[in-house]
Amino acid sequence: MSDGFLYESLRGVDWGVATADTLAAPPPHPAEQAGHFRQWTDDIRHLTGVAADTHRMVAGWPQLQPDGPGSWDRAALDRCDRALDSLLAQGTRPSITLFDRTLPPWLDAAGGWLARDTAEHFAAYAAELGRRFGDRVDRWITSTDLAGPTLADHVAGMYTPGRGVGRPGLAAVHHILLANALATQALRATGASGRIGTTITLVGGYAATDDPYDRLALERLESWTNRLFLDPLLLGEHMVTEDDISPVAATGCVRPGDLEVIATAQDLLSLSWHTPFRVTAPENLPRVLPTAHCRSALNEVNRLLMGLGFAIVPFEDVETTAYGWPIIPEGLADAVAGLYDLYGDLLPPLSVVDNGMGDLDLVDGTGHSDDTRRRTLLRARLSWLAGLVAAGVDVCGYEYWSVLDNLEAKFRYTRLYAMAVPDHEPGPRPPMPADWLHDGAFADAAVPETGRAAGLRLVPADPRAQGAGAS
Repeated sequence: MSDGFLYESLRGVDWGVATADTLAAPPPHPAEQAGHFRQWTDDIRHLTGVAADTHRMVAGWPQLQPDGPGSWDRAALDRCDRALDSLLAQGTRPSITLFDRTLPPWLDAAGGWLARDTAEHFAAYAAELGRRFGDRVDRWITSTDLAGPTLADHVAGMYTPGRGVGRPGLAAVHHILLANALATQALRATGASGRIGTTITLVGGYAATDDPYDRLALERLESWTNRLFLDPLLLGEHMVTEDDISPVAATGCVRPGDLEVIATAQDLLSLSWHTPFRVTAPENLPRVLPTAHCRSALNEVNRLLMGLGFAIVPFEDVETTAYGWPIIPEGLADAVAGLYDLYGDLLPPLSVVDNGMGDLDLVDGTGHSDDTRRRTLLRARLSWLAGLVAAGVDVCGYEYWSVLDNLEAKFRYTRLYAMAVPDHEPGPRPPMPADWLHDGAFADAAVPETGRAAGLRLVPADPRAQGAGAS
């Protein structure tokens, strides 16, 4: 039975699902994924009484332009045509993600997002897809995630061990933001009818204790994630520290006029949400993370984060999923509320994406999928979100993401490096981030202590009041 409260509170929300299926890739094509699509649409219908009628998939840049700029794989373009027509024939509105972490090999070899030219190539690619498919696509998302191919790859080397270059890699942040704006302008110039936006991975959480330095640590985390991307997008300024140093601009990548372009208005902003974090000041680690429960992977990533003035620790007495993600239904709403408090009306309409249960072993006593528990947890999450909508936050969409997608990234990185590892498992020792951390890639991130906490101090929270971002 549908939930009348959710239906009334979220009646203006577009409901959809998303997968990492690639339109341009050879079969299996979307029509063969119908059973999987129905499972998630049934959840939404059961809770809200509304059918999820949008399906977002990845265009497939490497498949569409495998050989260089100006060249197109005709077979791949034809597969996109057929896939879009198939979705429309099913009564489903197609949405396309232009870039999902992987560049064409020729661009990757030329420096990837560290190379400014990549932004220009991306705009040309977006324009071509806008001309070909603009009459059939309901929504264009320029990138699945702005942080993954920049912070995780070019800064930290998480995707390609050895490629992370530390702070100089922050130039990639500027270039992907520039690419997003140029692609938005290019799509609009083609007359593409769908709404256009991009995605950030929304990071939020809770201070580990009531110590004010733990709250300061949480603000640092949110600044080096959310504000690193949203200050340029919404304020036209790169995030700066209290000593007026912009870590991105310090790389020398910013040219006159760039930030005005980057601030090109978006029709919507997609928020990819996985799990909240419990954050502490570095000097409080011994108090909140007893030595007996320290795991090597958690300690390694914290050696990096402590240079930025914060650390991540597991939640206490909180149920977790198979990934080790804490089950805190209000976490999404709290993070969105924090974003709204920070930017207010500067935010475009928000669409929550990449959001599902995140559990591989959610089964009932008979070994079958535990639909009741999964839907109960989803209802709780949506109920908190509905409260925000009632308070005036503009949430225009919600996409239920299949937890079967991107298992390697979720399992290897999110679980092993962000959350606690169950006691019955051996401490994991994958190659990231120990390799680049031990090589000193982030050695220049350490700064002298300020007060009790090592790291950077924050300027006051409201960027509109400051005329600049905070670190």
